Amino acid sequence: MADRSLRGIRLGAQSLQSEEGVVFMERKEHTYVCSSCGRETTLMFAADAEAPATWECRTCGSEALLQTADGAAEVDRSGDKVARTHWDMLLERRTIEELEQLLADRLEFIRERRGEGNDPTREKKATRA
Repeated sequence: MADRSLRGIRLGAQSLQSEEGVVFMERKEHTYVCSSCGRETTLMFAADAEAPATWECRTCGSEALLQTADGAAEVDRSGDKVARTHWDMLLERRTIEELEQLLADRLEFIRERRGEGNDPTREKKATRA
C-alpha cells in the first residue's frame, strides 16, 4: 500500500518557477516626504513610468510630496473639485432677497398658527400630562 501513495509538496510552501531567463524591468527609486510628520517614504516605480506628485503617508495618512532634484514637486490642483454645500446649491436656485421673503412668509404662517392655538408642541405637552 505504501508503494502506491503519491508524494507531493505543501501548497504555497515552494514555488515551482525559477528565475532563469527572466528579464527584470528597469526600475527607479522615488522619495516622498510627508508634509505633516516629515516621514520619508521610498517607492520603486518602473523607469519609464511617471511617478505621481503626491502619495499618502503610511504613518499619518496626510499628503506626502515627491522629492525631486529641485526640492519638492509642485502639485497641480486646477482639476480638483470644490465640494458644494447645501447653501451653495440653494444660492444657485434663489437670490438672497427671495430667501428672505420665503423666511418672512414662513415665520408669519407659524405665528398665525400659534395665535389660533394650533401649536403642535402644545398638543404634545397636553397629551403627556
